[in-house]
Amino acid sequence: MTNRRPARVYTARGPVEGEDWQAVAAALNDRMAARRIGQQELAHLSGVSVSTLRQLQHGAGRRVQNKTLAAISRALAWPEGHLAAVLLTRRSAPAGSTTGAERPAVDEQVLTLLHQLERRMAEVGERLALIEHAIRDHRAR
Repeated sequence: MTNRRPARVYTARGPVEGEDWQAVAAALNDRMAARRIGQQELAHLSGVSVSTLRQLQHGAGRRVQNKTLAAISRALAWPEGHLAAVLLTRRSAPAGSTTGAERPAVDEQVLTLLHQLERRMAEVGERLALIEHAIRDHRAR
């Protein structure tokens, strides 16, 4: 019996320096939790397969097309380019500059505040939709 390792999945577009798929996974998981949306529902809303969503949620590093990230962003009520921006936010540092581990905590604080603002905006949007629905119902009476 031989000790065979499973073959790595070959994709023409492997990992690229400067892309942070873990950041995409974190943003996606946070947003799905905040909006209480599961993989099946997000797959339906975005037109993206559950398998692709699962890989993105785990930060597997498998590259997907920009239109896939845009579809997921729209389905989660983010601007179309949001996940692409998250992907490219943490570019590798040029030679001689600080590494990601040495970056000021301010970067993380700003990102945390942005995520909190996005969640609040989503909540406000949902409340506004409820108010608009109530107004329409009231007018229909």
